[in-house]
Amino acid sequence: MLKQTALRVAGCGIAAQIAALVASAGPLAAADPALIAAAKREGEVVWYTTQIVSQLVRPVTAAFEKKYGIKVRATRANATETAVKILNEAKAGRLQADIFDGTTTVVPLKAEGHVLQWLPDAAKDYPAQVKDPQGYWIANNLFVITPGFNTSLIPRGKEPRTLQDLLNPSLRGKMAWNGFPTSSGAGGFIGTVLTEMGEENGRAFLRELAKQKIANLRGSAREVLDQTIAGEYSLALQIFNHHAVISAKKGAPVDWIVMEPATVTLSTLSVLAKAPRLNAAKLLMDFIISREGQEVFAKADYIPAHPAVPATVPTLKPTEGKFRAHFFTPEETEDKMPKWNEVFQEFFR
Repeated sequence: MLKQTALRVAGCGIAAQIAALVASAGPLAAADPALIAAAKREGEVVWYTTQIVSQLVRPVTAAFEKKYGIKVRATRANATETAVKILNEAKAGRLQADIFDGTTTVVPLKAEGHVLQWLPDAAKDYPAQVKDPQGYWIANNLFVITPGFNTSLIPRGKEPRTLQDLLNPSLRGKMAWNGFPTSSGAGGFIGTVLTEMGEENGRAFLRELAKQKIANLRGSAREVLDQTIAGEYSLALQIFNHHAVISAKKGAPVDWIVMEPATVTLSTLSVLAKAPRLNAAKLLMDFIISREGQEVFAKADYIPAHPAVPATVPTLKPTEGKFRAHFFTPEETEDKMPKWNEVFQEFFR
């Protein structure tokens, strides 16, 4: 299993690289005509996705179908369910999916030899921290995970800005997170702290944080944020920062906090090695990671992984927002989450 140290990004250095990249990018690249022709003969592609159907899958599907005339059949489930479904289909010799995404879906499938070692030419425009050096996956969007706060309960300017600020006694009993061992829950927060501070200092900080009596909710990061918006808690840890922006646009009393380092989890895209419609799968991947496809992500209020495509609110991305973040690969998350969960069980149960 690939083990990759979490990468830290600082705005200035990466920003210069992106500026150079954009300046030299030239016109948008087109897919290979032979691939397009082969994909059109296959006529359709099956996408197993973890993304929200109404918000993202439908507009991506519509844009792809309009461009190429190839039907997309999408099925949604979470990352684990998607992996299990594909593994069962492969074992039975009745593989239905051609392409899939998810934050950790690729890890067990790659281990069993079900993932194609291939990336489109457009992948060359992406920085190293968002694509597999072995060529099995590439990020289609980023999940930037930070705290969020209820602006009616914590006045703007009074919100905690650093990890140490979370130890303020005024916050005791007023914070919540998703208590599951996931990147967008307690597990990801613990992993970021240990990566940032080291084992000894990180555990010492977490021991003090445990005294703050953080509520362990049994829902998604979105649900934790919703309860914070409703006033059940003042502060939500490990929420997707773009969710706070979406809710604030609708008038909710919420904002996200630029607290360094943020956790960045990758939603990655891969083609199955024995995809029934291999060419159509390759073409859909090429479209999704192209600048054209990534602009669909941005319009849907997702955070595009392509470095030249800004989010709707550009400062949601670490580079444009000039804040540090730890990027965790699917392999690292899968490999280290059991340890992070052990620390959670020790301090926060």
